[in-house]
Amino acid sequence: MRTILIGTSSEVAIDTEGPVVIIGESINPTRRKKLVTTLQERDFAYVLELAESQIRAGADVLDVNVGFPGVDDESLLPEAVIAIQEKFDVPLCLDSPNPRAIEAALRVMKGKALINSVNGKEESLRTLLPIAKKYNAAIIGLCMDDDGITNEPEKRAAIAGKIIERAVSEGIAAGDVIVDPLAMAVGAEPQACLVTLETIRLVNQNFGNNITMGASNISFGLPGRESLNAAFISVSILYGLSCPIANPEKITGAIRATDLVLGRDDYAVRFVGHFQNQP
Repeated sequence: MRTILIGTSSEVAIDTEGPVVIIGESINPTRRKKLVTTLQERDFAYVLELAESQIRAGADVLDVNVGFPGVDDESLLPEAVIAIQEKFDVPLCLDSPNPRAIEAALRVMKGKALINSVNGKEESLRTLLPIAKKYNAAIIGLCMDDDGITNEPEKRAAIAGKIIERAVSEGIAAGDVIVDPLAMAVGAEPQACLVTLETIRLVNQNFGNNITMGASNISFGLPGRESLNAAFISVSILYGLSCPIANPEKITGAIRATDLVLGRDDYAVRFVGHFQNQP
């Protein structure tokens, strides 16, 4: 299954049978004091710096999150989108819990965006699916609903199915739903990674949709995070992960290596190219 995202002109195809697409996570104020400060001043120079460094490191799509306490993201998110698209031709993943901010950003942006995210809660489905349809956006479907987050893979997969079904009923193509099986901290829940992997397997088997997740969530609170994230992301790709949200400066090498091992990089062209381009 394919999901096509578009920047100002260029397309990125996310394909369940193709090489992994990286969604860069770094434009996010969480634990980035400098980003909060510059966004408060409506100064987008640091946002553009983060965008450029991620693209150089291998990001195919950029997640854009401008949320922090007290922010008016309904005005700030569109401004950030405009600033990024004036300089870079890369598809964007609009990341906000505020549907009004999402719609405001979609109203001014060029191309085809990815909305991060819709979930199985009735309010989310009712509010965001019509917005996605109106602006021809793809969506991330988060495997949680009005009952919260379950640790049963079958229930998570069922929520994914519900989101896909509702999206299709709204006129959204099934391929424009990218499923997020939820990656949780393994230091707090020993079975967390296994639950996520089994959810990926079930979604892949039952629906065939592309799959994303915040890959670094699993290592929260633990030492050696890069090693743990790399191990988990490689196994997840084998199960069906096709477009993780991650820091490309930390994880692209492991992703290129995994694609090569899985026969998705003929003659190691992408693998060699990545390491040749490193400083």
